[in-house]
Amino acid sequence: MNIIVSGSLAYDRIMDFPEYFSEYILPDKIDVLNVCFQVNGVKEKFGGTAGNIAYALTLMGETPRISATIGHDYHRYFEWLAKNGISTENIKIIEDEFTAGAYITTDRAGNQITAFNPGAMKYSSSLDFDKLNPKESIVIVSPGNLEDMLNYPRLCKARGIDYIFDPGQSLPMLHAKDLVQAIEGCQILISNDYELDLIMSKTGLSKEALLGRARTIIVTMGESGSQAFTPDGEIRIPADKPKKVKDPTGAGDSYRGGFISGLVRGKDIEQCARMGSVCASFAVECHGTQEYRFSPEEFNERLNVCY
Repeated sequence: MNIIVSGSLAYDRIMDFPEYFSEYILPDKIDVLNVCFQVNGVKEKFGGTAGNIAYALTLMGETPRISATIGHDYHRYFEWLAKNGISTENIKIIEDEFTAGAYITTDRAGNQITAFNPGAMKYSSSLDFDKLNPKESIVIVSPGNLEDMLNYPRLCKARGIDYIFDPGQSLPMLHAKDLVQAIEGCQILISNDYELDLIMSKTGLSKEALLGRARTIIVTMGESGSQAFTPDGEIRIPADKPKKVKDPTGAGDSYRGGFISGLVRGKDIEQCARMGSVCASFAVECHGTQEYRFSPEEFNERLNVCY
């Protein structure tokens, strides 16, 4: 099965501020804010929705292909992908831009200030759908270039290709009409519980109405597990308890990797959700979104113990 992961590739630059932001940001001077935070250092991590999901899928034994754009500073990311056996064939290099980057500063209380430069993500990855066999392909449309997020569902439907729509953090930038058109006809609509509420608020559609447009709705709820809504009813899937939670960032992307792996293997929705939950449990045990690893034996042991 050809698994195409559409979304973003990004460098996450994570910085630690050893004090409190509140000591330096004065409420009565917020209109003339001019502050410099000296951090302890910076750690660069590989990220982006497409990179994170593809990484999880590779750990699951799949061979996904990424459809995304990357900037002229692509070399380190390409080396990382090659090291993990992930193809760069469908990644478009934008020579005049930097790769999308998040600059995240976290203070002593866990508060964060983030600046995000979309860089190369401003350009479409221009996936050639004519090269995809509709019967042997599935596409996940995750947050990334907005043009891709709107066009890829339409192109999938025109060619009879199953796709998963995962609007995530791009929801504020999507108009209601475009959102409904992208959901209409998707195999699965996946979001977290807050995002589903935002989808319903923006579109004016109830959960039942959305289910009339998407075949299945998957809702992730962090440590509370996930829910699957199908025409046959609702299924609740508990979260797999990790050994220790170090960093929940990227857990949703790892869930998607585990879930899609089950889907292409012909598992039912509940089994897919359980696989997603187990995959996510490994992710939260490490700092960074592509730092965790597991063997098939370790994964199956945790899956069998928990379910």
